[in-house]
Amino acid sequence: MNGPAKAANPAARAAWLKQLHQWHWISSAVCLIGMILFAVTGITLNHAADIESKPVVISKTAQLPAELAAAVKPKAANETANETDSKAVVPAPVRAWLSQTLGRPVDGREAEWSRDEIYLAMPRPGGDAWVRIARDTGEVEYEDTDRGWISYLNDLHKGRHAGVAWSWFIDLFAVACLLFSITGLLILKFHAVSRPSTWPLVGLGLVIPALLALLLIH
Repeated sequence: MNGPAKAANPAARAAWLKQLHQWHWISSAVCLIGMILFAVTGITLNHAADIESKPVVISKTAQLPAELAAAVKPKAANETANETDSKAVVPAPVRAWLSQTLGRPVDGREAEWSRDEIYLAMPRPGGDAWVRIARDTGEVEYEDTDRGWISYLNDLHKGRHAGVAWSWFIDLFAVACLLFSITGLLILKFHAVSRPSTWPLVGLGLVIPALLALLLIH
């Protein structure tokens, strides 16, 4: 009875270890580039104050054509602030004209409408932009700020103004990293018998940040 059971255990162990190795290398391949990106931007974020950045600011002014200016004017002279202090999408013809005139796509995000103006904020990773339209005259002001590629990568690290698709990518990337780490831990468990330093090193990876947090972070 014991003979077949003992013979089966090494075979089952080898099959399980082979499966773990397969999950481990696949998950590591999937998250490799992302890990490099997040590791590098972790350093740049940690030393953000030491990295000089010279933002490039572009300012423009323009005038809406009469037919488009009419589309954004207050509807009545007695229109109250409560009726105009709201958020709404800029009309499509106005967005199309702005995109062509300003040389930058103006999407269908909501703008802030008041009686006097329409203010459209267009933040993005590594930069910022805004458009202000005077509702009574149709005068357009535009400003675009580009903070450089380091700021761009830092904002991707934080998921700042990167959109829904990037948010999903971060979640899926985190799952791949968890799979990579958990399978790595289980593989370490299999090899720990022949590698006595395994668990002390794993424990060190926990103890060092714990001590730093308890003793040096106030």
